Amino acid sequence: MDTLVALLPMILIFVVFYFLLIRPQTKRQKEVQSMQNALERGDSVVTIGGLHGVVHQIEDTHVVLKCDQSLLRFNRSAVAEVVKKANASFEE
Repeated sequence: MDTLVALLPMILIFVVFYFLLIRPQTKRQKEVQSMQNALERGDSVVTIGGLHGVVHQIEDTHVVLKCDQSLLRFNRSAVAEVVKKANASFEE
C-alpha cells in the first residue's frame, strides 16, 4: 500500500501529460492526415514552406502544384492547409 501511495504522484503526472499534451497532438495529426488524403484537383493549398499553389495532379504519395506557370511536385505530407476547396466545375 505504501508503494502505491508513493507512486500516485507519478501516475497523476502521467495522466495530466496524456490529456494536456499527447492526446491533443494525436488528434491534430489525424486531422492533418485526413485533410491531406482529401485533397482534390483544383484545391488552393499552402505548403509547410509557405508556397501557395493549386493542386494540378494527385498521385499516391505526391501532389503536383501549379504556381504561376510552373508545375512543382511535393510529397502530400508537405501540404499544410487547404485555403480554398475546388469547385465542381474546375477546368484547365
